[in-house]
Amino acid sequence: MSSKLVASLAGIFGLALYSSMAIGSKYNLPEPQNFIAQDVYDQHIVLMWICLVIFIGVFGVMFYSVLKHRKSQGYKAANFHHSTSVEIVWTVIPVIILVLMAWPATKTVIAMKDTSEPDMTIKVTGYQWMWGYDYLQGDGEGISFYSKLSTPVAQIENKEPKGENYLLEVDNNLVVPVGKKVRLIITANDVIHAWWVPALAVKQDAIPGFIRDSWFEVDNPGIYRGQCAELCGKDHGYMPIVVEALEAEQYAEWVAEQQEKLAAEETSEKQKLGLVDGSIVTNEKS
Repeated sequence: MSSKLVASLAGIFGLALYSSMAIGSKYNLPEPQNFIAQDVYDQHIVLMWICLVIFIGVFGVMFYSVLKHRKSQGYKAANFHHSTSVEIVWTVIPVIILVLMAWPATKTVIAMKDTSEPDMTIKVTGYQWMWGYDYLQGDGEGISFYSKLSTPVAQIENKEPKGENYLLEVDNNLVVPVGKKVRLIITANDVIHAWWVPALAVKQDAIPGFIRDSWFEVDNPGIYRGQCAELCGKDHGYMPIVVEALEAEQYAEWVAEQQEKLAAEETSEKQKLGLVDGSIVTNEKS
C-alpha cells in the first residue's frame, strides 16, 4: 500500500472521527425540539462541512505550494502579473457557494418571523436580572409571574458542589403545552436583554420601549434551558431561562393550579386592604 493511499485513508478517518465528535459534543447545538430548530441544526452541520472543505482546500494548496516549490528544491518564482481566468473562477465559485448557503437560510429566517395564528400569546419582560411572564391569550390567560435564578448562593461562592444545572435553574419555569404555537411578545423594563433558548431556535432582543415578537412550538415534553444573550449588567450571567413543555392534560392541571393561587392571592390582598365582597369595611367608634 502506497504512502499516499495510507495518508489519504488516515485523513478520511480523521475527518470522520472529527465529524462524529463534533456532532455528539456538548459544545455543539442542543438537540432540536421543533422543525425550525431542526432546520437551523441541519444547516449548521452542512455549513461546517462546507467551511471544513474550503479550509482544507485553501490551506492544502498553500502548504503544498510552499513546500513543493521552495527554493531549496531548485524552483524559481514565477513572474506574472495576473490571470483574468483565475480571478473570474475565484469570484464566481464563492458567489455560487454563498447563494446556495443563503437560500435555505433565508427560508428558515422567514419562517422564524411568521408569528401569525398563534395558539397562545405570552408577554416576556426582561428585568435586571430576571424575567417576567404574562399569559395574554389562550390557555392560561391571566397567569403572571416572575422567574429568577434559583441556584444556591453557596454554589456560586464555591462553598458547595455545583449542581447539574448550575446557573441554569429558576424558581418558576415558563410552562407551555406541547404541540401549540406560542407567540412571544418581548420587551424590557430597563436595559437591553435577549431571550434565547437554543433547543427551540428562539433568540430575540428585549429592548426597553419597543415590542419585538417571536414564536416557538415544542414537539416533545421536557425542560429546555437558555440564558439572556445580551450583556445587561453585572448579573448578566445569572439570568437563565427554563421552558417546561407539558402534555395537554398536565398543562390544564398546571393552569388550574396557577389560577387557584392567583385567586387566593387576590383574596388575601383584599383582606389586607379591608375589602370584603367588593365593599370597604370601616370600624366606627361608638
